[in-house]
Amino acid sequence: MNGLIGKKIGMTSIYDASGKNVACTIIEAGPCVVTQVRTEDTDGYAALQLAYGERKVKNTPAPLLGHFEAAGTAPKHQVREFRGMSLNKELGELITVSDVFQEGDKVSVVGTSKGKGFQGVVRRHGFGGVMQQTHGQHNRLRAPGSLGNSSFAAKVMKGMRMAGQMGNDRVKVRRLQILKVFPDQNLILIKGAVPGHKGAYVIIEK
Repeated sequence: MNGLIGKKIGMTSIYDASGKNVACTIIEAGPCVVTQVRTEDTDGYAALQLAYGERKVKNTPAPLLGHFEAAGTAPKHQVREFRGMSLNKELGELITVSDVFQEGDKVSVVGTSKGKGFQGVVRRHGFGGVMQQTHGQHNRLRAPGSLGNSSFAAKVMKGMRMAGQMGNDRVKVRRLQILKVFPDQNLILIKGAVPGHKGAYVIIEK
């Protein structure tokens, strides 16, 4: 599977051929440096380990410093493996956006969604709240109501929709279309939204 590590720049919109305004996300995809080449003979599987994003030397562990030095590159912030890459690259070589992606490609984007903190059932699960209460709920506005069991089971069942941590999860959005590729700036425009805040690191898989 081919792919790159990138950074979410923000969102914008463009007009397609029919004149329709389409929302899209701007992602800086690479350039990524090859920091390790895994092969069937030595590792039991074939993969390319890519690194992206600048990182201060003082914030980099010593073992990683040696790892990056062997690849002939400065310390990087993100390191990921891509199995089954069709590109034949050697240690220390760069992979740019034009090496992997073209306009019209369908890609999957992996990122960490925005953290919303501890939220109630109305925001987290879309409960109706006041004027739509049920399950014994009485004048408690945004409360969840009855949980559905009494003496039998005598516990809250797993998966019950309740208040709790919202967001800050690893999310994968599949089959997003690449609308534009800007090789000179290593930018791609992807139709729709991708998980994460501005400046968040994402993984783009093809």
